[in-house]
Amino acid sequence: MSRHVLITGSSTGIGRATALHLSMNGWTVHAGVRRAADGQALEREAGSSLRSIVLDITDASSVASAAAELQQRVGTAGLGGLVNNAGVCFFGPVETVPIDEWRKQFEINVFGHIAVTQAMLPLLRSGVVASGTAAIVMMSSIAGRVGQPILGPYCASKFALEAVSDALRCELAADRINVSILEPGAIKSEIWRKAQEDAQSMDRDNPAYERYRIIMMGLPRSRWRRSKERSPRSAWLARLNGV
Repeated sequence: MSRHVLITGSSTGIGRATALHLSMNGWTVHAGVRRAADGQALEREAGSSLRSIVLDITDASSVASAAAELQQRVGTAGLGGLVNNAGVCFFGPVETVPIDEWRKQFEINVFGHIAVTQAMLPLLRSGVVASGTAAIVMMSSIAGRVGQPILGPYCASKFALEAVSDALRCELAADRINVSILEPGAIKSEIWRKAQEDAQSMDRDNPAYERYRIIMMGLPRSRWRRSKERSPRSAWLARLNGV
């Protein structure tokens, strides 16, 4: 019997590659997207094993609506897996990134994942009853292990996500819900293209531009790889299956 998995941030990058990969490997994928058109494109590519669901992880009503819709879809089978993948990167020196952008960074990369996890835990527990185990996969980053200049907000959010995940792993162990963290390195995806655009749009007359210019323009582009080439395919399945 096919098991159900919810993947947030499935429109592009790692989320999209993961949704397509799992849909071809025995999972019924519920691909979280913010725009219905992105979900329809995924459905056309993946076929009947993937269904999109509109989900903005920073919007409480959207999270609640998605949980209710998923309950209708999966019934007593529950969710076998939750992949908290959605994320953004606010790019710039700690000195110059506005506090509002710091808050948005954490709202999406940390608080949004907590909100989704809280909402989906009843469905994950149903998945344990139906199949014996369930799994939560948190998409972190190597930036969650090593702080890096100009990526301070992003690194801080990933460090926080890892702390939350460590606590959650201990709390849910007795419920047979496995919690895993994935820490990819540099991957060519939309999140970094957008970060580069933010850096390039910085006011050249800003004193901070000259001070940090060399570091800001130094993302190692030559080391990027396409997400579909670098995504840890076997790792997703291993973690979702509790290996």
